[in-house]
Amino acid sequence: MKTAALVTGGAGFIGHHVVEHLLKNTDWNVVCLDRLDCSGNLNRLADMTIWESQRHRVRVVFHDLRAAVNSQVAAQIGDVDHVLHLAASTHVDRSITDPMLFVMDNVVGTTNLLNFVRERKDAIKSTLYFSTDEVFGPAPQGVRYKEWDRYKSGNPYAASKAGAEEMAIAFQNTYGLPLFVTHTMNVFGERQHPEKFLPSTIRKVLAGKTVTIHADKAKTTSGTRFYIHARNVASALLFLLGEGRATWGEKYNVVGEREVSNLGLAQAIAGVLGKELKYEMVDFHSSRPGHDLRYALDGEKMQSMGWKVPMDFERSLEATVRWTVANDRWLVG
Repeated sequence: MKTAALVTGGAGFIGHHVVEHLLKNTDWNVVCLDRLDCSGNLNRLADMTIWESQRHRVRVVFHDLRAAVNSQVAAQIGDVDHVLHLAASTHVDRSITDPMLFVMDNVVGTTNLLNFVRERKDAIKSTLYFSTDEVFGPAPQGVRYKEWDRYKSGNPYAASKAGAEEMAIAFQNTYGLPLFVTHTMNVFGERQHPEKFLPSTIRKVLAGKTVTIHADKAKTTSGTRFYIHARNVASALLFLLGEGRATWGEKYNVVGEREVSNLGLAQAIAGVLGKELKYEMVDFHSSRPGHDLRYALDGEKMQSMGWKVPMDFERSLEATVRWTVANDRWLVG
C-alpha cells in the first residue's frame, strides 16, 4: 500500500507548502486535517500549480482538534504512516487578548492529536511536532538558541507552543511514540495571510503608505529575524522524515541562512517593487508587551546532518514578492 502522510493544518500557510512539497518530491498520498478557520483556506491548495494533476493524491478531512479525534474522524483519515502536526493558532496579538483560546488550540489540540497517534503507534512510523523559536523568548545580541536551551516564553502564544511541545516530548518518553520536534522562525512565502509582515509591507509600499517597523526603545534599531521561505522549511521536514534521519525524542532547529533586520526586509521588498519605502520606527514592545525585538536559533545541528537551505534568502524573497504582486488577490484580507 502506498505511503500516506497526515498533515494537520494542511490548508494553512506553512501546511499547504508542506503538502505541495510532498506531492512534488514523493509518491505519498496526503491527508489534510483542518478546521478551516481564519488561517485555514482550501483555496491555497487549489491555487498550487501542481493541484490539477495531483489532487487525486490529497484528501481533506474537516476536524477541530479541540475535540478528540473520534472513531468517525479517524475512519475518514484512514491509515497513515507519517503525521506532521502543523495545526496551531499563531497570532501573538490575539494570544495576548485571549490566552485561553491558544491553550485550547495549541495545548489541548496537540494532546488530542497525540492521543490519536498513541492509539496507532504500532502503525505510524514517525510523528513531527512543529514548534517555534518563540518558546525561547527574546535572544540577546550574539546569542543563538540551541535545541535544548531553556525556555522563556515572551507571550501566551509562545507559552502555548512550549506547553504543547513539552506534551509531545512527554508522550514520546511515556508511550514510546516515534516522535521528534522542530523549531523554526519567521516563515514567509506565497499565499501568506495578508496580516503578516511581508504581504502587509507589499500592500503598504504599493499604496505609498507608511510601514511600521518594530524597533528598540530609542527607535533607532529595528528587530531582527532569520527569515526563511516555507518551501525551505518543507524541504527540511522531508529531509528529517527521510531515511531515518530523525531520532525519536530529539529536537531540530530549521533556520534561515542569515539574520535580517525588519527594516532591511522592508527595504528589500521596496527595492524589488521599485518603490520608495516610507517607514516609521516604533517601540512596539513598550506599547504592546509580548512582542520581542530579536529571535535567533542555532542551525548547526541540521547543517551537520547534511541539510542546507535549497534557495537563498534574496532569491526566495524576490520570487515571493513578484509572485504576490502578480497574484494580488492574496493581498486582500
